[in-house]
Amino acid sequence: MTSTIRRHLPLSLCFLITLLVALGAKPATAQAQTVGTVDRITVHGASLAGNLIGDSPDRHVTVYLPPSYSSQPSRRYPVVYMLHGFTDSDAKWFGGPGGWMNLKAVADESMTNGASKEMILVVPNANNAFHGSFYSSSVTIGDWEDYIAHDLVSYIDQHYRTIARPESRGLAGHSMGGYGTIRLGLKRSDVFSSIYALSPCCLTPMDSMATDRMKASASKIHSLSDVDKADFYTLLVFSIAAAWSPNPKNPPFYLDLPFGESSPAQSVLQKWIANAPMVLLDQSIPDLKRLHAIAFDAGARDEFKAIPASLVVLDRELNTYNIAHTYETYDGTHTSGIPQRIGTKVLPFFSKNLSFQESVASGKP
Repeated sequence: MTSTIRRHLPLSLCFLITLLVALGAKPATAQAQTVGTVDRITVHGASLAGNLIGDSPDRHVTVYLPPSYSSQPSRRYPVVYMLHGFTDSDAKWFGGPGGWMNLKAVADESMTNGASKEMILVVPNANNAFHGSFYSSSVTIGDWEDYIAHDLVSYIDQHYRTIARPESRGLAGHSMGGYGTIRLGLKRSDVFSSIYALSPCCLTPMDSMATDRMKASASKIHSLSDVDKADFYTLLVFSIAAAWSPNPKNPPFYLDLPFGESSPAQSVLQKWIANAPMVLLDQSIPDLKRLHAIAFDAGARDEFKAIPASLVVLDRELNTYNIAHTYETYDGTHTSGIPQRIGTKVLPFFSKNLSFQESVASGKP
């Protein structure tokens, strides 16, 4: 019956029917090939175990796997570790409650439209009791430097098909995560080869926060439940103190605030100053020169005016040492356009500068 009908249909109509049938069978396959997938896993951090504030060393981590990951089981990929900002989390970066971007959608678009090559993206949850780790090393909150550069990298290399060498690892972050990117870039060129900091905070000393107003606000905080209710800047002071001026003999927060009886506590502020990347930079030139590529940017209308101003200083200092880098100030605020910049600037940057050569493959999966 079917053959009889087909003999009487115009050739063009037969072709159209055949085409529609063929197209109707493809959407599921095309979808699988053009979008990535997301794993939300838990990665234990030996470097975080025993932290005095009692945060769990078992951290949520969101992993973006590129479109071809499932369909090309023998292929390995570079990895970009992405560090979120203060009060953010990995879930918020992937469209979760309270979030302001969907990194999966950004990566899907960038990798499928040809703006960037396929790579694995890894976002750890660094939101702790003080809502930010500053990716620093502290007995109070744990050694976040080593968690990122060792515990997390080791886990990802063991459980995913990575190209497990520095030339194929990138590090990026926004705001507090931008600070973490620069901080780790100054120290861990043995792990990461290319870094990109978006609107990085805290590059210059944060001693200006030791004001009478902040002292009065901080004096109202007596417990962790009070911390959760604190305003942004008070919370920021406690978070920075936990990261940069820990004190194992000072419960319940195990930190020292930068407020003295009648004037700022200089001994505490000196610790804060010592954690500013611009203070560390001169001693970190060998590491910076070992990096393959460095980039940073900020919006000219950033609400935190110190951020674009600090990048002017960073640009000047890197030029002084003849360290190649990319620096841009664009028309934007602290967060406006960040998802778009990740898709059009950050991922293409790593596509250009990371090694996609699989010949020296390692990792177990």
